[in-house]
Amino acid sequence: MLRNYFKIAWRNLIRNKSFSFLNIAGLSIGIAAAALILLWINFELGFDQFHQNKDRIYEVYNKYETEGKISCWNSTPKIMAKMIRQDFPEVESVVRTGWSYNFLFSSGEKRIKSTGTVVDKDFLDVFSFPLIKGNPETVFKEVNSVVITEKLAKKLFENENPLDKVVKIDDSDHFTVTGVLKDLPSNTTFDFEYLIPWSYLKQKGWEDEYWGNNSIFTYVMLKDGVSNASFAPKIKNLREKYDKESPRMETFLYPFSRSYLYSRFENGEESGGRIEIIRIFGFIAAFILLIACINFMNLSTARSEKRAKEVGVRKVVGAEKKYIIGQFLGESVFISFFAAVIALIIILIVLPLFNNLIERQLSIDFTNPWFWITGIGIILFTGVLAGSYPALYLSAFKPVVVLKGTFKKINTLITPRKVLVVVQFTFAIILIISTVVIRQQLKKAQNRQLGYSKDNLIYTFIEGEIEKNYPLIKEELLSSGIATSITKTSAPITECWSNSWGFEWKGKPENDRTTIDRFIADEAIIKTTGLELIQGRDFNLSDYPTDSTAVILNESAVNLMKFKNPLGQIIKDNGTDWHVVGVIKDFVMRSPFESVKPMVIEGAKAWFEVIHIKLSDLKSTSENLAAAEKVFKKYNPEYPFNFRFVDSEYAKKFNNEKRTGKLAGLFTMLTIIISCLGLFGLASYMAENRIKEIGIRKVLGASVSNITALLSAEFIKLVAIAFVIASPIAWYSMNKWLNNYAYQVKISWLFFAAAGILAILIALITVSFQAIKAAIANPVKSLKTE
Repeated sequence: MLRNYFKIAWRNLIRNKSFSFLNIAGLSIGIAAAALILLWINFELGFDQFHQNKDRIYEVYNKYETEGKISCWNSTPKIMAKMIRQDFPEVESVVRTGWSYNFLFSSGEKRIKSTGTVVDKDFLDVFSFPLIKGNPETVFKEVNSVVITEKLAKKLFENENPLDKVVKIDDSDHFTVTGVLKDLPSNTTFDFEYLIPWSYLKQKGWEDEYWGNNSIFTYVMLKDGVSNASFAPKIKNLREKYDKESPRMETFLYPFSRSYLYSRFENGEESGGRIEIIRIFGFIAAFILLIACINFMNLSTARSEKRAKEVGVRKVVGAEKKYIIGQFLGESVFISFFAAVIALIIILIVLPLFNNLIERQLSIDFTNPWFWITGIGIILFTGVLAGSYPALYLSAFKPVVVLKGTFKKINTLITPRKVLVVVQFTFAIILIISTVVIRQQLKKAQNRQLGYSKDNLIYTFIEGEIEKNYPLIKEELLSSGIATSITKTSAPITECWSNSWGFEWKGKPENDRTTIDRFIADEAIIKTTGLELIQGRDFNLSDYPTDSTAVILNESAVNLMKFKNPLGQIIKDNGTDWHVVGVIKDFVMRSPFESVKPMVIEGAKAWFEVIHIKLSDLKSTSENLAAAEKVFKKYNPEYPFNFRFVDSEYAKKFNNEKRTGKLAGLFTMLTIIISCLGLFGLASYMAENRIKEIGIRKVLGASVSNITALLSAEFIKLVAIAFVIASPIAWYSMNKWLNNYAYQVKISWLFFAAAGILAILIALITVSFQAIKAAIANPVKSLKTE
């Protein structure tokens, strides 16, 4: 019997080639699109899930209430780890990591810049980054030990054994390689090529016991059997005991395994994060697969007349309903399997392009049994879902009615087929509107006034001999015409590396804990970066030596401090009195989607990490960069001249939104293609069924345009109904998404009008092809059998 069913299924596929093609194409595209999304979702959900102790690892967070709002953040003071070890026997291990350090590694003639960090000695006991060489118990025993990854070992030593090799770091300290780590997996939040023991910070004098310096990350691994719920009340008041400056600040532990997906907080409570994007695309995958199944249902039931007599004959000769249902479900699963094979080929072809789009390295592991289990599950699910309605619909035909040819319902107002078309286009229109809103939000942020000029502006980090030779470097760059202006700063103009609520000024409310961004520059910061001056002047140490303790405020800081005449006002920070010499317009340093925070730009008495250079426009950029490289190599010969364009770094701030927009656009297009395949098939079948009606109308004088309008009208009505249903759903969803951004686009009715017109045009073009083809056919051919 099964063999007979397969024969019938195959013959039906061959006999109805066009409908078979549309069915298989729609299912293949749907399965391929859903599978790509599921691959990405599986990758995202796997972030930091490979650590053996993941259920016991927590990240230390702070919680503080100010102005009626509770803020949470995960940067902590260095001293906190020591106090946790000392006070809480429930804790098995406490480890810290610092910010990334981009050190220069030297081995023989090789000079390689690499990114890494400092860690406590138990780091590899807490986190499962396996060593392929070295003893995990002793790799961080000595101060000048370094653990490197396979990738860095290959760069430095090629095929030699790296253990016990000596490397020079930053042209100053010599380190011995004590271990080699397996390269980090791509689905981890950590990003390093080397690890240096925490004791190195002590040796360099970079460690402090100041509770107000929240500058590193602290992780806790609780002992077996200790729950976070029972431990939370004990660690809550840690700062009240030790931090006399911020006694009301609370400490809490947050599960490390949730950090990547959920670590966004609003008013002290977890409020989602990246998981929201994953959920959205999970729904998109489900709906794309559903739309592909709807195509199958529609096309199968549209061909019901041709299969009805077959069903009637089977019932007359004694076939039971359950066997007929089984036959049609079997045919559907067979087609689903065929479509899945084609979908797999599509995935293998497009996966590299998809990886480039999402900036991930996804792959299919054919050796993983879960791949085959999931694949078979998708095939069965798709086959049963797609074939369920046609099977029930066809098996319900009454033999007597079918064989008399009177089973068809004429001019039914609502049919399941119409409902399914509406569902298809409802989802397609929701995606179209969402894509338009995402693109407009991105465009609005990209067109936002920055408040500074990023053209011809580069920056490089201060390293090696640069600090010592800075006056000579600056003089030569300016005198040779390479640059028009240069300034030293504490951070790139596109990033905020420091902030504080400890600033003091006249009239500050006693309980004010507003965080103020801190930026530092020596002189000509306004000239170099093109900041817009409102009052006062730029830093000028030559004419005003006291500018080393001067500050420039942005508008938001002036408004916060309620200064009517800000020039000359005194602001206290870190025990120093700073006097205001200028006010600038707010400029975008953090996210372009967020509002600008109050900022204080302090003078040269503070610290510097970066040099900003405004290149001359009298020569080409390539000429200027080549000349600048010679200058830096002259005064800093051991280091390569690494620079970054400010406009390129600023553009990176849009990466997540660009990626989301591209993904939304891609899957919107696929949804439309799948929907149009189904619509094309339905229009084709409709034209075929009404061929004699069309012939009669033509004989009676109907024009091609009349017939085309007649055949298209029903589908346009369905798309219009879908638009009415989709619009409020899309409006609600996009409003909720936009609430994540302080700087957001307003949802205009034009977005909906554009989406509606586009959907109707797509449907009209799809249907009209078949309608026009039927309308221009020779009526003699369609009527000659009468």
